Amino acid sequence: MKKYFQSVGNDLPASIVVVLVALPLCLGIALGSGAPLFSGIIAGIVGGIVIGILSGSQLSISGPAAGLTVIVASAILKLQAYEAFLLAVVMAGIIQLILGFIKAGVIGDYVPNSVIKGMLAAIGFILIMKQFPHLIGYDADFVGDETFTQGDKQNTFSELFQAIHLITPSAVIIGAVSLLILILWERKFIKSHKILQLIPGPLLVVLAGVGINEYLKISNPAYALETKHLVSLPVATNISSFFSFFTFPDIRFLNNPDVWITALTLAIVASLETLLGIEAVDKLDPLKRVTPPNRELKAQGIGNIISGLIGGLPLTSVVVRSSANVSAGGKTKVSAIMHGVLLLVFVMLIPGLLNKIPLSALAAVLIFTGYKLAKVSLFREFYQKGWDQFVPFVVTIVAILLTDLLIGIIVGIFVGLFFMVRSNFRSSVFVVHDQNNFLIRFRKDVSFLNKPIVKKKLEDVPENAYVLIDATRADFIDKDVIEEVNNFLCHAHLKNIRVEIKKSEHKSMHLLFQQPKSLTA
Repeated sequence: MKKYFQSVGNDLPASIVVVLVALPLCLGIALGSGAPLFSGIIAGIVGGIVIGILSGSQLSISGPAAGLTVIVASAILKLQAYEAFLLAVVMAGIIQLILGFIKAGVIGDYVPNSVIKGMLAAIGFILIMKQFPHLIGYDADFVGDETFTQGDKQNTFSELFQAIHLITPSAVIIGAVSLLILILWERKFIKSHKILQLIPGPLLVVLAGVGINEYLKISNPAYALETKHLVSLPVATNISSFFSFFTFPDIRFLNNPDVWITALTLAIVASLETLLGIEAVDKLDPLKRVTPPNRELKAQGIGNIISGLIGGLPLTSVVVRSSANVSAGGKTKVSAIMHGVLLLVFVMLIPGLLNKIPLSALAAVLIFTGYKLAKVSLFREFYQKGWDQFVPFVVTIVAILLTDLLIGIIVGIFVGLFFMVRSNFRSSVFVVHDQNNFLIRFRKDVSFLNKPIVKKKLEDVPENAYVLIDATRADFIDKDVIEEVNNFLCHAHLKNIRVEIKKSEHKSMHLLFQQPKSLTA
C-alpha cells in the first residue's frame, strides 16, 4: 500500500491524461457498436475502478475495445434487444472467470516478442492515420475505429484523401496548436521543472482547444466549431435522469441460443485481446513487471459481469489507453482506478463542460501517443536483430493495418512459427567436409522436416569417402530420418564409403542405427 501513496504524484496526472484519451474512445466505440452512447462510459468506469482494483497489472487500462466493435454491432442486431445483449456480456464474464480458474491465461505467453512489438507499432500507425481526419475536422467516422474497412465504405487510406478535401480551418488551428504543446512538453527544459511536470500536456491541450473555440464563438462565430466536431456526451438534468442511462439485462432471454453463442464469442475474443494487451503493456513498462495472466482473466470476468449488469459494453485490456498511461508517467494501478473515478465524477458533475472539448484536440493527443508507439528506432532495433525477427515484426504491422488486430496477430504468429521451424530445420543437421572426410552431426530435435536434407547430404557423399555420423548431441531423432541413415548404411559399401557412427548415451538412442556386418564401423 505504501508504494501506491509514494507514486500518487505520478499516477494522478497520468489518470487525467487517460480520462481525456478514454472519454472520446468510450463514446466512439459505443456509437460504432450501435449501442447506447452511455454504455461506453459505463464500461470505461467499470474497467477503471473494478478491473483496476482486481487486476495484477500495474499499468494496464481496461475499457470498451475497438476490436470488439464488429462483434458487438452484429450481436445487437441479431438479438434485437439490448437487454439480451447485456445478458450475453454477463455470461461472457462468467466464462472468463472459468478460463481464469482453469489457468487458460498461459496462451498469451506463446506469442512471439516480434509479434507483440509489431502489434504496438501497428496500433501507433492506426492512431496516426485514423485520428488525422479528426485532427483536421473531418469527423465522419467514429472516434476509436481501428478496422481497415469502415462502415461508410471507405478504408483507412481512402479516408485520408477524403479528409484532405473537407478540412475545417478552426479544427486545423486547434490541432496544430495541440501538437505544438505536446511536442513542447517533451522538451528537456520543461521536464527539468518538477512543477511543470505535474501538469499533464494533454490537459493543457484540452484547455487550449476549448479556449480557442470559445474565443472564436465570441469574436467570429462563423469559424467556431460545430457541435459535430465536439465531444458529445449525454447530459442528465437531474439524478433520476442520470440513472435512466443505466440498462439491465433480461434473464428471460436465457433460452435464446444466440445469447449463448454471443457470450462464448465475446469471452474468447475479449480474453485473447486482454492477454495480448497485458503482454504488450508489460513490454512498455519501464520496470518490466509481469502481469499474472490468470488473475487478469478473473478480473476481466468480474468486470464484464458488473458492466453487463448495469448496461455497459464488454471490456478488455486496451493498449491505446494503457500506452497513454505509460507515456504520461503512470507508475501503479492507482492511475487506472483514479481514471475510472474521475470518469464517473466528470460525467455526473460536468458533462456540459466536457461537451466543449474539440475532437481535434483529443486527436492530437492520440496521434502523439501513436508516434511514441511507432518510432523509427523500433524498426532499426528489429532490423539489427535479423530477418527472423524483422519479417514477423513487419508482417504483423502490415496485416493489422490491412485487416484488424486479431487477424493481424494471427498472421504474425504463423510467420513467426515459420521462421522458428526454419531456424530449427537449418540448425538440426550440421554438415562439414574436408576433401573426402565428412562430418554429419545431428543436434537438438531432428524432425521429419529434416529428412530431405539428410537424404541429399548422404547421397552427395562421393566414392572412397569417410563419413562420421555424430548423434551424441541429439535429443530426438525422427524415425523417418533414422530410416534414411539405415538405407545409406546398406548401400554405402557399393561406393567404398567407410562409415562411423557415434551414438547418443540416451537409452532410447542405443539401437537406432543398424549397419551391416560387412561394413567397417
